Amino acid sequence: MSRLFELARNAHGRLVLHMADGSEHVGVTPVRAFPITASEEGLSLVGAEGSELLWIDRLDALPGEVRALIEEDLVAREFLPTIERIVSVSSFSTPSTWQLETDKGPAMLVLKGEEDIRRLARRTHLRISASDGVQFQILDVNQLDKPSRKLLERFL
Repeated sequence: MSRLFELARNAHGRLVLHMADGSEHVGVTPVRAFPITASEEGLSLVGAEGSELLWIDRLDALPGEVRALIEEDLVAREFLPTIERIVSVSSFSTPSTWQLETDKGPAMLVLKGEEDIRRLARRTHLRISASDGVQFQILDVNQLDKPSRKLLERFL
């Protein structure tokens, strides 16, 4: 854990932030910077009373166990529409970008770095963006219907 703070989950499942000055904050909520575009974006850790306790510039720079706690809480707290069906997939301008036609309309999947690639290998929590900035997610590629999965896996 960082020397500046430690983050843990207590017996009630709530996030607890321990600061280097000895203070402890129970019921911490991670809040992403807006707009959400990548897992390494900055975020706030907000206390139960709503004030910002800590700003983190890059989530991917945190120790793995801290990042895992934050990401787990973000997935539980963020409302992101889930895509259930992919109609078509086509290559875009770079090898890491695909244009998707989905049951929720056109969207784009962009893989930005090592964390995205690891997540893709596990086939979980893929995030895609519509052209108007709306975020979607695919919780598990294996839960897509078979034609959608085959379409996506051809390009991934």
